[in-house]
Amino acid sequence: MVPTRRDNVAFTVVVTALVVLGALPILLVIALSGGPDSLVLATVLAALPVGPLVACYLWLDRYEPEPRSLLLLGLLWGGFVATAAALLVQGVGGLVVGVTEAASLAVVAPVTEEFFKGAFLVLLLWWRRAELDGVLDGIVYAGMVGIGFAFVENILYLAAAYNGTDGMGPGGTEALTTTFVLRCLFSPFAHPFFTTFIGIGVGLAVGSRSTAMRVLAPLGGYVLAVLAHGLWNGSTIYGFGGFVVVYVVLMAPALVATAVLAVWARRSERRMLAAALGDAAQRGLLPATDIGWVVDLGARRRARSHARRLGGTAGERAMIDYQQAVIELGFLHHRYLRGTPPPDFALRGQDYVARIRAVRPSIAFPGQVVPTR
Repeated sequence: MVPTRRDNVAFTVVVTALVVLGALPILLVIALSGGPDSLVLATVLAALPVGPLVACYLWLDRYEPEPRSLLLLGLLWGGFVATAAALLVQGVGGLVVGVTEAASLAVVAPVTEEFFKGAFLVLLLWWRRAELDGVLDGIVYAGMVGIGFAFVENILYLAAAYNGTDGMGPGGTEALTTTFVLRCLFSPFAHPFFTTFIGIGVGLAVGSRSTAMRVLAPLGGYVLAVLAHGLWNGSTIYGFGGFVVVYVVLMAPALVATAVLAVWARRSERRMLAAALGDAAQRGLLPATDIGWVVDLGARRRARSHARRLGGTAGERAMIDYQQAVIELGFLHHRYLRGTPPPDFALRGQDYVARIRAVRPSIAFPGQVVPTR
């Protein structure tokens, strides 16, 4: 399917409408979870890990920053759509099927929550495939959805702990502190980590030549996300000792391995971009001397600082636009060299080259002659 402006509008309209519909019941649930003071306290505490987590994913996303609007939609989807849909399905399912609390925690919650969180990534793959260049993009979007989901869920858990409505005791400051330490300090990464498996699957699907792989990779990621989520939730059934064992023996090593994979993927992007842009330069699509100022993050920052000194904000903006167009061309050309170009490869390539050639005469990298205006 060729991405078009209509596809982009459709994605934005559908996701925005679902976010609004999901926000209404979630805000109502939050409002009914306790008094104003406890809700404000719960919201502030739940928000504390959000900034550092988002910063980690933005750090990973520095080579080709994803549109901030899409990252925000991912956060909102996780916070409102996935949360509302999971609560609805779990509530209706509990009434109809009558599952036990343990089964709901270890099976129903992972299956439903990962399904609705992963739906955002599937919609991206369907309508905004051009924004997905590989595994790293899938990890970043999955992380945003997971962070949004965890934020809203933590508000509910913290408010319930403080009000004593979680069935764990009389509530109060001590219960709130325990819940905050366990959910916001000890395991704030849990939901982003689970959904990362789906993001990896979607990233593999985008770059695969195999039709079967394009279907099986996201499905496999979903299965792994459910298994990890179920194992994590199930460990709490056996008390704090079981939780600690699963955390230390399985989850912590798996999280470290996933973080290593993400960092490796980011470093591999530099090598991939250098090779793809080198081939593009040989074809006359851009000057080969510019490649180092684009694929090296430190050199990229120095080039922008240099442009700002020469031309102020407008000069820096021109440099950013140029670097972004070159990076986009590099990812696109890499897919062409791999034999998996998107259907709109020619149109997108022409657009990037046109942007490159329009901006290049007005910028200069450090050590180059300042262009005359």
